[in-house]
Amino acid sequence: MRILITGANGLLGQKLVQQLGMLPNHEVIATGTGAARVTLPGNTRWRTLDVTDGDQVAQAISEERPEAVIHTAAMTNVDQCETDREGCQSLNVDAVAHLAQACADTGSYLLHLSTDFIFDGAAGPYDEAATPNPVSIYGHAKLEAERVVMAQPGLRWGIGRTILVYGIAQDMSRSNIILWVKSSLEAGKRIQVVDDQWRTPTLAEDLADGCLRMALQQAEGIFNLGGPDLLTPYDMALATAQYFGLNASLIERVDGTRFTQPAKRPPRTGLVIDKARTQLGYAPRTFAEGIAVLAGQMERQVA
Repeated sequence: MRILITGANGLLGQKLVQQLGMLPNHEVIATGTGAARVTLPGNTRWRTLDVTDGDQVAQAISEERPEAVIHTAAMTNVDQCETDREGCQSLNVDAVAHLAQACADTGSYLLHLSTDFIFDGAAGPYDEAATPNPVSIYGHAKLEAERVVMAQPGLRWGIGRTILVYGIAQDMSRSNIILWVKSSLEAGKRIQVVDDQWRTPTLAEDLADGCLRMALQQAEGIFNLGGPDLLTPYDMALATAQYFGLNASLIERVDGTRFTQPAKRPPRTGLVIDKARTQLGYAPRTFAEGIAVLAGQMERQVA
């Protein structure tokens, strides 16, 4: 199968390239703006692509003729979306429309990544049939993008909704709560961590596996691809401290009112993953298991 990945320099994109590199009989076109910052396996080649440019998108999909497109490129900084609404619209909505049209024209299956932030957080965890009600510009844009995908005539599509993705990129360019807590406590710093927001954190490797299962099966419809544990950031910080044997007394439990942020956060989301488990064979690791995965990766990078 020929698969095209957008946003291949990002965390999820890197994991997809790595996992597809281990599968035989697949040709991978990894794309992104600028040069590749990810190690490309033998079955993978790089193509520069700006997904906000409709002509570039149409040309790339027409020339490559992928059987599946996995669209991971997005503006995911929630506060940045609030302050740069034009950029958010361009990358999170318009780019999706370009891809949906191009994929419909070529018969390519499109897997679009969405988010728990399409919900208001009043009654989570949510299944695929729950009614969206976003409370931020980011959430509104991602919901609009879902509707663009669903409304595109002739398009074969799947939507993978995910939540609080954590992991380690090849160049260590992206931090996450585990790395932040570990480095802070090792330095003896006191940290404040919120305990009034609930999520089901998702290991990047598990999300990549779920996406590949959808793409390879050409699974149509909406699938939740989250982790199995409903936790607050404070819970995650305590679990991190316990795993690495660090001083948990340095972690102060606070609520969200302690911090001033441009975008409103939904208080309690979480994603019910029963459908993905049953229909895709999706089996994400617990948060404790995810910490162990990251710990092993950090050891290998240091070595």
